[in-house]
Amino acid sequence: MEGIASLVPLILIFAIMYFLLIRPQQKKLKEHQEMVKALRRGDQVVTQGGVIGKVTKVKDEGEIEVEIASGVIVRVVRSTITQVLSKTEPAKS
Repeated sequence: MEGIASLVPLILIFAIMYFLLIRPQQKKLKEHQEMVKALRRGDQVVTQGGVIGKVTKVKDEGEIEVEIASGVIVRVVRSTITQVLSKTEPAKS
């Protein structure tokens, strides 16, 4: 009985850590992955480096092309996009 009683605080600490730290982090990661998956041409984005640009081309191999100034296009790894400032409407079919 004493062995179980000494495990209760440890289990309680783990449960608190899970609900306050691990679970919200997993939710945030999932939201980021969905945002990156939904990127399309014309979206205005911010990279981890703080560069703001417009998506000009979405490639399948985990890259996108972003125009950061007139005629200046850079290739960016999709996962480095931190925020989408403005979304474009999908084309009507």
